[in-house]
Amino acid sequence: MGSQRLAWVGGLRFEGEDSRGFRFPVSGEEGWPGAKPSDLLPISLAACTAYDVVNVLRKQRQDLRGLEVRIDAEQEERPPWRFRRISMRFLVRGAVEPRKAERALALGIKDCSVHASIERCVPVEATIEVAPG
Repeated sequence: MGSQRLAWVGGLRFEGEDSRGFRFPVSGEEGWPGAKPSDLLPISLAACTAYDVVNVLRKQRQDLRGLEVRIDAEQEERPPWRFRRISMRFLVRGAVEPRKAERALALGIKDCSVHASIERCVPVEATIEVAPG
């Protein structure tokens, strides 16, 4: 898989680097560019799952025109602000059979390394909806 890197750049600002060398800002400060650190877990979960959803739908020769995931994550109100639950709502556009979309989502969740890592401690809900277009 490779290694990742995180470097402090000042204040509560950091620069992340993924295993492919892509750099991105991470920030705990309001008003500064960068992803909020605790947002990265639910986004990673959605991205990991979406990767497989797209892959499966392509293999099924579905006419996928768009995909968006709306994520709702609930955390505890006190430190360490543990995640209580994460809900993902997948919205796919195109000529996609709903049954095949459901199957793609099930496979995506099953094969997602992020989901496999958190499933015992964070309830995850996922739904998928198909819209024409």
